[in-house]
Amino acid sequence: MDDLQTEEEQIEEMRAWWSEYGRYVIAAVLVAVGSLIGLNQYKSGQLEGEVAASMLFESLAEYVDSGKLDAAEQIADELSNDYANMSYAAQSKLAMARLYMDKNRDLDAADALQELLAMRGNKELQHVGRLRLARVFLYQDKAQDVLDLLSGSDSPAFAALYAEVRGDALAALGHSGEARVAYRAALGSSSQSIDRQLVQMKLADLPPPSIEPEPQEEAAGEAE
Repeated sequence: MDDLQTEEEQIEEMRAWWSEYGRYVIAAVLVAVGSLIGLNQYKSGQLEGEVAASMLFESLAEYVDSGKLDAAEQIADELSNDYANMSYAAQSKLAMARLYMDKNRDLDAADALQELLAMRGNKELQHVGRLRLARVFLYQDKAQDVLDLLSGSDSPAFAALYAEVRGDALAALGHSGEARVAYRAALGSSSQSIDRQLVQMKLADLPPPSIEPEPQEEAAGEAE
């Protein structure tokens, strides 16, 4: 009898516990299930977005290669507006800058590259964009803007390329000595990213260092 009573008491305790806390257990289960469904939907949506952005970028690349500016601009705008957090949006800026330069629209090319530099993330692509913008500035005879743009830019992977472009800007400004230092820094790098023969030619084309005459000693004095 005692055993039966103990069992009944346990059942009543479980009922009482469930009556008080059961709704929290159900809520927790629903939250867990909802989170799992939401995560799966997010991943599915993210994958769909990646596929859609990839297809758009392929279309953009075709339009760039064929020189179809209006169609390329439309696709690039769609990538920027709808997929701004994906690398395809940043890559579209590089593609459009190339197309604009092909069309002799260097101002638009510079704008596209500056938009890339203003984006968050995409550090590697931003290094590429910064170098291309520097070359656009050189094309525009804005050598000082190149130096301002590259000031503080540092990346071991891009160090040789940055040094070469700094050398180009310094040479354009007539600072041959500093340009020589920059070109030698580029050549001193182990990076294979530069055209070493071209940099050697740029270095050889610099005016030779000016030879300062040695200061003459003052005359000891007039002979008596």
